[in-house]
Amino acid sequence: MNKTNLNRIFKPVLLLITMIIIGIIGYMILEDFDFIEAFYLTIITISTVGFGTVHQFSSEGMLFASFLIIFSFGIFAYTVTTFTHLAVDGVFKNYFLNRQVKKRIKKLENHVIVCGYGRNGKQATIELADHNIDCIIIDMSQEIIEEIKDNTDLLFIQGDASHDDILEEAQIKRAKALITALPNDSDNLFIVLSAKELNPNIKIISRASEEKADKKLKRAGADNVIMPDKIGGARMAKLVAQPDIVEFVENIMIQSHNDVSLEEIFCTNMKAEFVNKSIGELGIRNKSGANIIGLRGGENDEYIFNPSPEIKLQKNYKLFVLGSPSQIKKFTEVLIG
Repeated sequence: MNKTNLNRIFKPVLLLITMIIIGIIGYMILEDFDFIEAFYLTIITISTVGFGTVHQFSSEGMLFASFLIIFSFGIFAYTVTTFTHLAVDGVFKNYFLNRQVKKRIKKLENHVIVCGYGRNGKQATIELADHNIDCIIIDMSQEIIEEIKDNTDLLFIQGDASHDDILEEAQIKRAKALITALPNDSDNLFIVLSAKELNPNIKIISRASEEKADKKLKRAGADNVIMPDKIGGARMAKLVAQPDIVEFVENIMIQSHNDVSLEEIFCTNMKAEFVNKSIGELGIRNKSGANIIGLRGGENDEYIFNPSPEIKLQKNYKLFVLGSPSQIKKFTEVLIG
């Protein structure tokens, strides 16, 4: 809850508490009531409920009660009106929502931080959600944060992602990746530097608008730099030269389908019986229906496309497998268990 809203609550509450204290003290002095009796009479006087007095008032007590009603009635109405406005404006709702979001963020591990919720940041968030990967959105815009709040599944922090305290609030030390998709290259550069300093092992994907920024971002610590305009132009040309290939690959990589998926599977936990066995010996295509279309590993950590059946698997390999979700699940069960 921001300072302005706290002030809106503090003023009427302070006035109301002051009137209650005055009422209690007045009744105790003028009518010799005990604290409970004085408190009870003060509350029914201020709220104008009118349940009746505990004892008969003296002339001084009646005058005091009259003035207490006159002064406190406006304060009581002011307090009720203020809280009603705050409830209608959604201040209380936002306060409890923000607290809930902060609690969820504190529990996250191996999540992805998305800096900037523009076109690129929003698309990245959607794609991560499709792969059931937890992510936190950081954005400075109040308007964008309000838009994000409409989706109760999204986690968010309003603030400047280049500030260390905001990144730490996003649990960057426990995050596995950060995507910075701000339109300004210098902002992205500063975020990359800050993120790498706080978590040297984090994987960073950065957007770049100018070609010159590519090398600077990589020197700063970005693992990959994406230039949306360049990719968009290349895709347009490919759609002219090789339209079916582009749409085929896009359907696998970008579009959401339940019947096809391209997944990467690590061999780190591969069953001992498969170590140093060739792809052909695995017979994985017959057992699962999924296909190994590529792998990465070896001494040079190189990519191998359409690997030969004679290639022997090692635990430092990463396999790229194409198939339906059920086929890939079966593949994983056969390879890893």
